[in-house]
Amino acid sequence: MSELPVVAIVGRPNVGKSTLFNRLTATRAALVSDMPGLTRDRREGMADLGGPRIRLVDTAGLEEAAPGSIADRMRKQTEKAIAEADLILFVVDARAGVTPTDTAFAKLARASGKPVILIANKAEGRQGTEGFYDSFSLGFGAPLAISAEHGEGIGDLVAEIMAALGLKPPARRRKPGKGEDDEAAAAALPKEGPKPIRVAIVGRPNAGKSTLVNALIGEDRMITGPEPGLTRDSVASDIQYNGQPIRLFDTAGLRRKARINELAEKLSASDAVRAIRFAEVVVLLIDADRAFEKQDLTIGDMVTKEGRALVVAVNKWDVVENKQKALRALRETVAESLAQVPGVALVAISARAETGLDQLMREIVKTYELWNKRVPTPQLNRWLSEALARHAPPAAAGKRIKIRYITQPSTRPPTFVAFCQRAEVLPKSYLKYLTNSLRETFGLPGVPVRFNLRKGDNPFARK
Repeated sequence: MSELPVVAIVGRPNVGKSTLFNRLTATRAALVSDMPGLTRDRREGMADLGGPRIRLVDTAGLEEAAPGSIADRMRKQTEKAIAEADLILFVVDARAGVTPTDTAFAKLARASGKPVILIANKAEGRQGTEGFYDSFSLGFGAPLAISAEHGEGIGDLVAEIMAALGLKPPARRRKPGKGEDDEAAAAALPKEGPKPIRVAIVGRPNAGKSTLVNALIGEDRMITGPEPGLTRDSVASDIQYNGQPIRLFDTAGLRRKARINELAEKLSASDAVRAIRFAEVVVLLIDADRAFEKQDLTIGDMVTKEGRALVVAVNKWDVVENKQKALRALRETVAESLAQVPGVALVAISARAETGLDQLMREIVKTYELWNKRVPTPQLNRWLSEALARHAPPAAAGKRIKIRYITQPSTRPPTFVAFCQRAEVLPKSYLKYLTNSLRETFGLPGVPVRFNLRKGDNPFARK
């Protein structure tokens, strides 16, 4: 058994596996819909069952499929999840009853030799449904009736999981008694390591996002292929880079809204946008054969408006012939089209050939550090005095505009506030001058910088 027990949720499409995954992990990480087959990749999450934590794996619906098809690749991912699991949660639909597909894949679960808990889902207050009794025929003993959507029977399921894994809830931690040293008690608690950097891989369909994630994690966890739109929901994978944990989110390809028709793609696009907002660093993956189409620039603009740190990766670089000429052209395009974040990192990679990946990881960590950078207030105000001396604010209606003080209230992204009389009439061009000067002076390339003006004098000045 691995350091943390691994529990795989398996079953045919549309029996509620992703709903159960979300319920047990207390998240909304997995896309949920009445549309069967929405989940395609393996998704992992942590479940705290009131005691020891477990790794929970949501899988694609098991279906009979022709070799090489998308459904066949989905099935292979599920088979791999079963092979790596310590416990299998086999889910059937209590309303629909047992189908031939359930029976076929019950044999697969049994052949694995892993312990199996049979779950009859969608049994809202109706344990005696025909489907519930049908599931006895699968040979896993009495099914556990639950409703993942409404939370019914989840307590019993957790108890069965703990028993099957041989786990016991740890003793409750005693609060320090009267006269005890709180600091000593706190020091005895396990130390938390560095938090993972949340990195979303985004781009147009078929740019190679899943292939890149597979290359970075060192295994074929994401389904890949020539068909665009294989990835549907944002799947997280954890890796380490030079001791720094990183959580990668593979996302669905983003197309123009006018081209999005089917429900699955609408859900996928919404999930990808949510991943951008949740991420700290966003890698915009571009196809070298079709570099910087309008949709690429739209995605880049969305990332910077959300205030996320941005790294541009140009994929399929191994097939580019004149690499130096192509790289010069790409850098010029980036400088012109993403002028709102001058100096954004541009990395040429090949996810398939696994080249350029180390440089990409270095740029991700470097950009994350810049995104968190804080400048001391005295240095900011020395810079402000010099910037004003070099280029004074223009007069408005015959009166000079005075900027008296600047501070940095927050990072992620770096945000600065200057106190200014008549802030509403300061030209945007002058504000851009200050922002660019600040970037250059304090080394803030490639990350969004917020520069805001506030009316009034220095609020910290002595009166």
